[in-house]
Amino acid sequence: MYYKKLKDFPKDFLWGASTSAYQVEGAWNEDGKGLSTQDMLTPPENTTDFKVASDHYHRMKEDVQLFAEMGLKAYRFSIAWSRILPEGRGKINQKGIDFYNRLIDELLKYNIQPIVTMFHFDLPWSLAKEGGWINRSIIEDFKDYAKILFENFGDRVKYWLTINEQNMMVLAGNLLGTKTSKNLQETYQQNHHMLLAQAEVMRLCHEMLLDAQIGPAPNISPVYPATNKPEDMLAAENWAALRNWLYLDACVKRIYNPTAWAFLEEKKILPNMKKGDLHILKAGKPDFIAFNYYNSTTVSASLPDDSVKYDKYDKKKMISEPGVYEVVENSNLPKTPFNWEIDPVGFRIILRQLYDRYHLPLLITENGIGLYDELDEDGKINDDIRIDFYQQHIMEMQKAMTDGVEVLGYNPWSAIDLVSTHEGFRKRYGFIYVNRKEFDLLDMNRIPKKSFYWYQKLIRENKVPGKIVV
Repeated sequence: MYYKKLKDFPKDFLWGASTSAYQVEGAWNEDGKGLSTQDMLTPPENTTDFKVASDHYHRMKEDVQLFAEMGLKAYRFSIAWSRILPEGRGKINQKGIDFYNRLIDELLKYNIQPIVTMFHFDLPWSLAKEGGWINRSIIEDFKDYAKILFENFGDRVKYWLTINEQNMMVLAGNLLGTKTSKNLQETYQQNHHMLLAQAEVMRLCHEMLLDAQIGPAPNISPVYPATNKPEDMLAAENWAALRNWLYLDACVKRIYNPTAWAFLEEKKILPNMKKGDLHILKAGKPDFIAFNYYNSTTVSASLPDDSVKYDKYDKKKMISEPGVYEVVENSNLPKTPFNWEIDPVGFRIILRQLYDRYHLPLLITENGIGLYDELDEDGKINDDIRIDFYQQHIMEMQKAMTDGVEVLGYNPWSAIDLVSTHEGFRKRYGFIYVNRKEFDLLDMNRIPKKSFYWYQKLIRENKVPGKIVV
C-alpha cells in the first residue's frame, strides 16, 4: 500500500536505544554481585568474555550524559538478577539496588524514560546449577525477584519487560549460553515455566504498580515461503507457529498455539502441565508487546525422511525440522558483514502482523546492524551503512504506523558498543564507539559515531533526516 503522505510520529514517541546488563556493565564480581550463567560461559575462540564489557558500571554517568546529548527519550536496559540477588533468592544485595537506583535517577534527570528488562539471558548461577527453568520452583523465584524490583524501582519505572527473547532461549539456547536442559522435552518444560512465571509477574505488576505497563519481549521475524508452492506456504506457517506464535499466543491470547502444540505432541515433547496452569496463564495480561527485530526468515517444505540441516555460517545452528520446515537463503535480500539478511520491508510486515493478530500497542526494543566499525585517521567513525540501515527501517515503521499500527517507541540495538553474544567486541552495534579491542582494553573512551549525530537530528526533528555531514 502506497501513501501520498505518511503520518507524523507522535510528539511523545519513545525514541530510545537499548543494551543489556551482562553485555555492557562489566564489574562481574564487584559490589556483592553473584555469578550468572554468562559469567560462567566459555566464549568462542578469539572472542572476549563479559567480565569488563563496556565498563558501564563504572562509567554510567558519562554514558547517560551522552545518551542525553544524543537526545534519547527512552533507554531500554536490563537488570542483572544476580546483582540484586547474588544467589538468585534470599539475601538482597543493597549495592546492586543502589546502582540501579543511581542509573534510573540519572536517566530521569535528563528526562529519559527507563524501560527495564527483568531477565536478559543472565540467570543466577546458583539457580542454573539446580537446573534453572526446569524446576517449577523458579516461578516463585522469579516472582520474588520481580517483587523486589517493583518495590525498589516501581515509583519511577513506567515500562517493564519480562523476559528478553524467550523464544531464542528455547530455539538457540546453546548459542546464547542459556541452555540447561538435557533434551527437547526439558527445553519445552522450561519454556512452560517461563510462560507461567511471566504471567505471574504481569499480574503482580498490575497489583503493585497501578500506573505501570508491562509486556513480553520476544525476537519476532516474518516468515516467507521460498516459492508459491502450497507446501512451502505450509512450511512457513509451521515455522511461524514454532518461532513466533507459540510464545506470544500464550502471553497475549493466553492459550497454547494449536499448531505448535500439535508439533510438541507429535514429537512427544509436551510439557507436563499441572491443574491450574491454564488459569495462571489467563490471569496474566500484557499492556503492550515489545519485540526485537533483525531480519526475516524464508523457508521451504521438508520431507519427513530429509536429514537435519545446519547453518553454513554456524555449524551449531539447526535450520530444519524434517517434515516441518527448512530455512533457506533469500536471494532477494542483501546481507550484513555477519551474514544476517537485511529486510526493512519485513519490519513493516511483522509490525502489521503483530498488530492485526493481537491488537496491542507495540514497542520496538531491538533493531540494528553489527559492523566492523573502526576509527579513521581523523579519529571519527563514519558508519554510513548503519545510517542507511536505520533510515530504511524507520521509514518502513512509519509506513506501518500509517497503515494503522500503534507503535509506542523505537529502541534500536545498541546505545553503545558492547560485547555481542558469541561474537565479541569486534561486532559493533552502538551509536557510541567504545575504544577497546577484543582483548586489549585500551582507554575505553567513548566516541560518538556519525550515526549518533544522525539519530540526534532525527529525534530533535521527530522525523527521518537526510544525509548529514559531521
